[in-house]
Amino acid sequence: MADELIMNNVNILLVEDNEGDIVLTLEALADAKLNNPVHVVRDGVEAIDHLEHLLAHDPPNLPDLILLDINLPRIDGKEVLQYIKNHDRLKRIPVVMLTTSSSELDILEAYNNHANCFITKPVDLNKFFNVVKVIKDFWITIVKLPSKE
Repeated sequence: MADELIMNNVNILLVEDNEGDIVLTLEALADAKLNNPVHVVRDGVEAIDHLEHLLAHDPPNLPDLILLDINLPRIDGKEVLQYIKNHDRLKRIPVVMLTTSSSELDILEAYNNHANCFITKPVDLNKFFNVVKVIKDFWITIVKLPSKE
């Protein structure tokens, strides 16, 4: 019961442009018994606009965890990551790079820009569901996330 309360206090921002991956990720989160609020944005500009809106109008609803794809339209995930990690009020939010990329350059750039972890999405459906469960188990159940204050 206590774990459930902790999990319910974690807001997730999913930044993903591929509709199939959005549906799959939301299904995997539901399958992992995660009932947390998940807000979805579909490109880098929308991600930054969403975060700026929350900062200005609704800071208590800032995300506690961001799942960020690299290959996004308009502004890519690398630039969104830089924006987040260079912003005083956002930089402590853990960012999980969840992407199809396995490029060493993408991995290096992500960690150089302070991504909290880099996960290449498995192509296999069962493996993808397992990865999302592990993300939930680690980032939502085990890790103590910083307060928004």
